[in-house]
Amino acid sequence: MNNIPQTGQPAPNFSTPDQNNQPVNLSDFNGQWVVLYFYPKDDTPGCTTEAKDFTDLSPDFSALGAKILGVSPDTEKAHCKFIDKHNLSITLLSDPEHHLIEAYGAWRLKKFMGKEYMGVARSTFLISPDGIIAYTWPNVKTKGHAQAVLNKLQEINLK
Repeated sequence: MNNIPQTGQPAPNFSTPDQNNQPVNLSDFNGQWVVLYFYPKDDTPGCTTEAKDFTDLSPDFSALGAKILGVSPDTEKAHCKFIDKHNLSITLLSDPEHHLIEAYGAWRLKKFMGKEYMGVARSTFLISPDGIIAYTWPNVKTKGHAQAVLNKLQEINLK
């Protein structure tokens, strides 16, 4: 279960639909940075904060040649509602079967109020233009996370 891709490894490829039911593949972004972030559920407090923060910073990510992709088990229809409600400008990928979520080790045992269950662990991967994992955040706290990802991308681009 804990097959989290590590820095320096090739990013697992994927093909999964976006909010408009259009297939999105990692290979679509060859030559671009990709911020691939996993979150549990549309329109919940932490997930909304994270999506809005990534949306607010999306011009800065674009300026560095990066595409932001959020992934959850929600349906395309739920993603559209979430995007419309919060005026999001990022791409959201639908993964109800957990293929992409599991490929990146984000489907993990979680604990809440004394109960254990399997769910999406909030995590983010920065993928380089040549498809290599440049940096991972396996256990994300939403506050300030989008800025931390942007800071890391800026730092890497200066090298």
